[in-house]
Amino acid sequence: MKNGFAIVVDIGKTLAKVSLWSRDGEMVARKTRPNETVEVDGIRRLDATGIEDLLLSALSSFADHPVEYIVPVAHGAGIAALHGDALATLPFDYEQELPPELAAEYEAIRAPFAETGSPKLPAGLNFGAQLFWMAKLYPDLMPQSTYLPWAQYWTWYLTGYGCTEATSMGCHSDLWAPVGGGFSSLAKKQNWEERFAPIAKAKDVVGTIKPELAEKTGLASNVKVLAGLHDSNAALHAARGFREIAERDATVLSTGTWFIAMRLASEDMDLRTLPEARDCLVNVDAFGNPVPSARFMGGREIETLIKIDTRRVDIKPDQPHLLAAVPNVLADHAMVLPTLAVGNGPFPDHEGGWNNRPDDWYARRAGACLYAALVADTALDLIGSKECLLVEGRFAEAEVFVRALAALRPETTVYIANAHNDVSFGALRLIAPDLRPRGELINVEPLEHDITGYKAAWQQARLAVA
Repeated sequence: MKNGFAIVVDIGKTLAKVSLWSRDGEMVARKTRPNETVEVDGIRRLDATGIEDLLLSALSSFADHPVEYIVPVAHGAGIAALHGDALATLPFDYEQELPPELAAEYEAIRAPFAETGSPKLPAGLNFGAQLFWMAKLYPDLMPQSTYLPWAQYWTWYLTGYGCTEATSMGCHSDLWAPVGGGFSSLAKKQNWEERFAPIAKAKDVVGTIKPELAEKTGLASNVKVLAGLHDSNAALHAARGFREIAERDATVLSTGTWFIAMRLASEDMDLRTLPEARDCLVNVDAFGNPVPSARFMGGREIETLIKIDTRRVDIKPDQPHLLAAVPNVLADHAMVLPTLAVGNGPFPDHEGGWNNRPDDWYARRAGACLYAALVADTALDLIGSKECLLVEGRFAEAEVFVRALAALRPETTVYIANAHNDVSFGALRLIAPDLRPRGELINVEPLEHDITGYKAAWQQARLAVA
């Protein structure tokens, strides 16, 4: 019997995924597509057309199931502008650099970190910068357009109804005030507030699938579409399904292209004390609450180090070999210094690389994992993480990484989950909040080797090149 009742549309930076889920929280099927960028007028942009093709193909292939809901999810640094029934212009790729003079002009008008919780980030990672650039490029078009965060663009694509949602707006956009729960002074002064679609909660049903899409895909015309949310917040929402996370001061470290640590603090925290210059920020959770966070481009950095598919640091058959390589890596002080994605993370102004690069292939990969653990440990300290840590996402099965992190944080209980679809499952919990993740949390055993000396040497070497 066909049992898929909900579809999650997950548009990450690297990969677009459309998955079908049963009512009891089992993934039934999934289709994926690597994301590309396209260039228009010399500017790299998001490939909305390619994602549409995947989405239509996936929806059509799932149409023989009794689907009732669709939930869109996307990365947080995208902004779409609608003019009439179409995109005014293709959304910008957040890694596209602004022209220097525009970047300086935008920096002069940004709202303060104390208000927005948005640090100054490179290129278009503050999507207010993208909007500022669009307004300069298209002065006649943009004042007549409706603005949507990237996740909610797909809500509009599916329903014809636009909305704006807090987890997407609260993801270092410069345009949201997390404590007050509304638009920032920058958004108001630029008259952008009035151009955004109406505010909706992540769990709100915005509308039903458009009749023409229902006819094209074969889905029922009464399929409901939620407002949706930012992908890392979806992972956070999934983690809250575990009792160990929901009942403690806990941090979720979501790992993919970005490693994003989000703390569910059990105490009031002065968010203004977060160090803006070290890639700390304030996210907003699915309930509209501020969440102290820190991030770095861990997946991109590992990929830079190993030069091949990043799955190779967490592929199961290689784990014993990588763990066996650790003692020599530690003894030789073979280490990677930050930062490989310059401008990001807790050491944004450092330009790093290997010290004592090993010749052995396993040792190099083990060293990359140790590097990620050291940077993650630093980022977790910056947001006051304590008690409990859940590592989720595609690097949670990289044993050197998670076991090194557990060794670096002996006062913290470190878990991984045996789930591989945390973002999608978190989106599913918007529909069914009582769903609990399948399986139990797995307690991570620290590395058996003492890495305190290695950490001290890493810190000393880092300071020597700062």
